[in-house]
Amino acid sequence: MDTLLLKNCLTICQETGKKTLQDILIENGIISQISQTIENPPSDCKIYEIGERYVLPGLIDCHTHLGIIEEATGNIGVDNNETSDSVTPHLRGLDAINPQDIAFWDAIRAGVTTVMTGPGSNNAIGGVNLVIKTHGNIIDQMIVRSPAGLKISLGENPMATYGVHGKCPVTRMGIAGLIRDLFMRAQDYIELKRSGKLDYRDIRLEAVIPVLSGDISLRAHAHRADDIVTAVRIAEEFKIKKLVIEHGTEAHLVADYLVERNIPVAFGPMLTPRIKMELKARNYDSVLKLTEAGVKVSLISDHPYNSIDQLRTVAGLAISEGLSELDALRCLTVHPAELLDCDNQIGKLQEGFDADIAIYTDEPFSTMSKVMMTISSGKIVYQKD
Repeated sequence: MDTLLLKNCLTICQETGKKTLQDILIENGIISQISQTIENPPSDCKIYEIGERYVLPGLIDCHTHLGIIEEATGNIGVDNNETSDSVTPHLRGLDAINPQDIAFWDAIRAGVTTVMTGPGSNNAIGGVNLVIKTHGNIIDQMIVRSPAGLKISLGENPMATYGVHGKCPVTRMGIAGLIRDLFMRAQDYIELKRSGKLDYRDIRLEAVIPVLSGDISLRAHAHRADDIVTAVRIAEEFKIKKLVIEHGTEAHLVADYLVERNIPVAFGPMLTPRIKMELKARNYDSVLKLTEAGVKVSLISDHPYNSIDQLRTVAGLAISEGLSELDALRCLTVHPAELLDCDNQIGKLQEGFDADIAIYTDEPFSTMSKVMMTISSGKIVYQKD
């Protein structure tokens, strides 16, 4: 693996916003040293003069369907919803992601080095998702964390998928009932295992154990404020320690409620039209309202509903409504790393962290700025001509 030295990098402190010129040494895929000047790099080091351009951690999108809804393939490449059953906790996004999806290259060229991807929102319980690097050919070798969360969906999508055919869930009550039923059966299953009385394995209930034990998060698709509160209610009933609200279109209406419970929001997609009732309150200033209230927010593309290479554009829209550039940076780096329980590995330019880096031709949130180089796990995977 190459040893790289990036000279004269203009970095931004994610805590204070202070801009500093620094050198960054990369060894064995890890940031091994950051200093104002690195004078004596290893003899085999490749040196790149960055020329005081902006250098950021690789961007992180903590809610996508990258590779599981493939681009330019038609229905044969759409694997995100197993609509034969509304309760499918045992499904693993890992088994449906195609790393040859052309959107992975879009991500790399846009400086997005890590994503969470997995099942969609048509089922009340959709399956487990995972965190992967965007560079690679073998999905198993791209994994950062798997499983990373269990997907549940509240509101319009499950009802529109099953209720219109007279199948459960027909109502919001039906969705919540299905989720509770699964979690109650999982609790009983856990007690049987603990007592040594279990003489079988249930793949669906096994998938729920990491959520109830606090090892992974419950990822709740919820747009409307009442659905967001229902997700919180269910999580509290079952003493689930980690809950992430995904989408959160009306989250600003219950912001104080979320702050009291320390519940973060993976917000977006922001560039879609209001094509269904649940998106009626979609506004570009919601991120600002949530941030000002004290909610931890990550910006998402929900690829392919917004293209993965529009992630930085989404941040620009929030900035245009008053969000500070520093908060926007946090929403694309350190916050999603925290929501994915990967903040000891990615999301920061820090010694000991993965060398996932994006280098820009100009100020990162300028519409004229381009990614000139993307580094993933210490390897240069894109370099602008």
